[in-house]
This record gives sequence, structure tokens and C-alpha cells, in this order.
Amino acid sequence: SAAKYGGLFLKLATKMTIAGGALYVACDYGLLGSSEQGSKALEKAKAALPPAIEEWMTYLGLELPTMPKIEFSPVQAWNSGVRWTVAALSDAPTKATEYTNQGWRYLKDLTK
Repeated sequence: SAAKYGGLFLKLATKMTIAGGALYVACDYGLLGSSEQGSKALEKAKAALPPAIEEWMTYLGLELPTMPKIEFSPVQAWNSGVRWTVAALSDAPTKATEYTNQGWRYLKDLTK
């Protein structure tokens, strides 16, 4: 049984190490900062990834199709996501009241 717990501990330690490493990298690259920091980090990644992928594909002897050009603005996506979230949170009390009233009406109609 001690081996079983040792295996569980090893799995947990491995997962915690990976999660900690991912969090460190995200913080180090500025992914958890402002939208402008995230945009800069994305630009760094876009500049670093193609040479790295090309090197690995050459090493492995594989060939990838050309990547399509994608126009994406993380700043705009971030801002629209924040606006949507704030709007949903501000509507939450009203919606909760509406849904509660609808539920009560439904229950009253069932008991008639």
C-alpha cells in the first residue's frame, strides 16, 4: 500500500511541477498581464515558433503545408471579452429575478 501512495505522490508532484512551470512561463512572458503585454508575448511567440518548427521538421524529415495568414488582434479580443463579461455580470441580478419569477409562475400553473 505504501507503493500505491508513493505512486500517487509522484503523479501529484509531477502535475504540480508542470502546472508551476506553465504558470512561471505565462508570468515570465507577460501572458497574465495587460492585453498589451499579452499582445507583445504573442508577437514574440509568432516570431520564435516558425524557425523552431522548421528545425524540428527538418530533423524529423517531415514537411508541413504552408500556414495560412491569420489576422488576429489579442487586444481587441481581450477587450470584447471583458465587455461581454461585465455586461453579463451586470445583467445577472435582473436575469436571476426573471428566471425565479418564471419558475414560480410555472409551479403555480402546475398546482392549479
